[in-house]
Parts: sequence; C-alpha cells; structure tokens
Amino acid sequence: MDQLDVLRILNLPSVVFGKFSCAPGTDAMPSALPGRANNEEGVMVMSVRTALITGGTSGIGKAAARTLHERGYRVAVTGHRQESVARAREELPDDVLVLQADARSLSDTDRVMSEVEARFGELTTLFLNAGVNHPMTLETWDEAGYDEVFAVNTKGVFFTLAKALPLLSDGASVIVTAGIGATRSLTGSCVAAGSHGAMLAMIPTLALELAPRRIRINAVSPGMTDTPMTRASIRTATEDVAGTMKAMAEHNPFGRLGTPEDVAGTVAFLASDDAAYITGQEIVVSGGAGLAI
Repeated sequence: MDQLDVLRILNLPSVVFGKFSCAPGTDAMPSALPGRANNEEGVMVMSVRTALITGGTSGIGKAAARTLHERGYRVAVTGHRQESVARAREELPDDVLVLQADARSLSDTDRVMSEVEARFGELTTLFLNAGVNHPMTLETWDEAGYDEVFAVNTKGVFFTLAKALPLLSDGASVIVTAGIGATRSLTGSCVAAGSHGAMLAMIPTLALELAPRRIRINAVSPGMTDTPMTRASIRTATEDVAGTMKAMAEHNPFGRLGTPEDVAGTVAFLASDDAAYITGQEIVVSGGAGLAI
C-alpha cells in the first residue's frame, strides 16, 4: 500500500503529507528539477539556470550574483540606489543584467519581471535579498521609517515573489534573506526584526502553497556580516566603525564577522539540486553567534 492508497482510504487531502498534487484526481508532480530537461531519448540533461537577485548590487546580493554566475547561472540583479547600480554595472560580469528598481514599488517590480522574462524566459532561482534597517530605539522611531522597513522587508518580498511566480520554473528555488535579529534580541533592531519575523512566519505556509510545483522556499539568516549596510548602521551610533566591528568579531565564537561570500555560498547551496528536498526552513549563517547562554 502506497501513500496514494492511504489517501484514498482515509479520504484525506494530500496537504497532510505536504504533496497536494498527489491527491486523487490531480496531476502528477513535476518530473524534472529546474535547469534540467529530458532529451528526445528521455535522458535528463542540464539546461540553463537563471537567477534574479533583489538587492543584488552590493553586499550579500552582489556576492551571490558573482557566485551563481561562476556556477553557470544567467543572473539578473536589482538595486535601488543609483550609485550602487552604476558600480554593479562596472564590477559584475558584462552579461549580468543590472536593473534599478525600488522594492517597495509594485510597478517597478512589474517592470523587472517583464525585463527578466524578455531576457531569460523563466527563472530557476529567486533570491529575495532587498532589505533596509534603521537601527533606532523605541522612542526615536517615526511612522515614515517604520513603514519603509516593512514596505521593503515584508511587503516587497511578498509581492516580488507573487509577481515572479509565473516566471518560476517547476522545481525552482526561492531564498529569502532574513536575519538572526528576528529570533535573537539585538538592541535597536526591533522594527527590522519584526519585518523579517513576519517573513519567517510566512515561509512554512508558502512552502506548502508552492509544493505542488516542487518550488522550494527557504530563508537564510545572516549574523553580523561585513557589508556596506552593516557599516552604515554602525556609523549611525559611532564614528569608530572599525573598532566596533573588531569588538563584535572578538565576541563571535569563530572570532570573526561573516563575509558576504559566507552567505552567498549558502544561497548557492539552497539554489542547487543538493537542496532539492529542503523547503520551509531557515538556515542561520552566523559563526555560532547567539548560541551561548
């Protein structure tokens, strides 16, 4: 007796098993992983893999763009600030598509999807990495800053995924950047933590909704990572950025801060066939930060 027989006997929807499309009377699950196809002889062969990375013009996003490109992906990245977009066009490989877009703007997102579809046709990987953080304590927040953080980190991620859905191939991988602040307390990061925590709460449900097409969605949560955003955040509190980062590194169990490449490697893993059976999870990339009591 197989799982399908059990479903028929119990008259249960297959969501119980996380495999909607195996329910009686529905179509079979997709048979191929993204970036692969069957040739005329029925043998599975590699085809082109494609990736869209939001917030891909600096820091973790740019490192992920380089890593995936080195592994043979066709890559598109978005960025909001004109200077980082211009720098990415100079520093990333010539065939990486660099687009300026505001993650808060649904019309910008529509334009990005149109340009990506025209260039790639479909996506095998979507890395939702655009994010903002304004390190402030409760009494210093204003409504505009609060709204911006949630508009980028939560609304922007959610609707970019929704609008990318028609382009995602069956078996594609979606990766969301969250942060250890969502589950581990960091003074001054309350609003950013809430915005990332909202996405972490959505991901298990989204994983079930995407499962019929074997599309995987997972979160990567970096610890303190040496990025332009991290340095800018520290600069709001002190002019001694280097000294502060050195002190933070000394408190990490590994004795150093994370690098964008540390996180990019995890993104590449989640995008790969090696992670084909992983969905709805959060992977923390922190060098053990937050583990000690």
